[in-house]
Amino acid sequence: MTQTKRLDYLIDILLKENDEYSGISVPASIVGKRRLMRALMNLRHPKSISKNFIVVQDEELQCQLQAKGIVEYDKLPCRGRYVLWQGDITRLKVDGIVNAANSRMLGCFVPLHGCIDNAIHSAAGIQLRLACNKIMSRKGTPQVTGTAIVTPGFNLPAKYVIHTVGPIVYGAIPTSEEIRLLSSCYRSCLDAAQEYRLTSIAFCCISTGEFHFPNIEAAEIAVRTVEEYFAEHPDSTIKKVIFNVFKDKDQQIYSELLRTD
Repeated sequence: MTQTKRLDYLIDILLKENDEYSGISVPASIVGKRRLMRALMNLRHPKSISKNFIVVQDEELQCQLQAKGIVEYDKLPCRGRYVLWQGDITRLKVDGIVNAANSRMLGCFVPLHGCIDNAIHSAAGIQLRLACNKIMSRKGTPQVTGTAIVTPGFNLPAKYVIHTVGPIVYGAIPTSEEIRLLSSCYRSCLDAAQEYRLTSIAFCCISTGEFHFPNIEAAEIAVRTVEEYFAEHPDSTIKKVIFNVFKDKDQQIYSELLRTD
């Protein structure tokens, strides 16, 4: 199946799932088709779908991954246990990547949104939302801020995704409780990684951006909490921690922190 036919097949199935999409026209270009496919995936609620769809979707997402390029964390410059890397976390070949999720734990439903939750779910495939929904349906309540759940990575190069709910900062300065909750996110993710015997974990900048935690304070909490964790767990299976940043200002902040520590 050619790439065009593959995308047309996937889009056709996604469009036919919802009568409201009947007036949507399919773009002619590969880029346009990929964007429409992603938007429809973002909007799709967790429900069963054919095995053939999953097979074709996986072929397409693996094709997209190869085009982006896989980044192997162990080939990146490191500072002892730590690696600082600026780029798309969905390209990292690592045991586990951290997703900054919301309490529903189902990913971002806003089509083509720029948040990391959207990026990870889009790259992993619809299986990720289905896996999260299975866990959350069993729980029956929203995920508590500062805690984490683990799912497979599906089409990501990472083996697992560790989803954590960070605090939302409403004022100009984080409260002591918001600081505690952000630290709890990092600890919960490290505990989860340890439980699954992971040897490497990549953290995004939890609670910054959409959740408004100031970047400098968030980075300081991240580095301090990770340092404290390893001091308390000298026999941890985790040998490498990747601080993954996307913005230039976060690259500078973490570079200075890791140079000092």
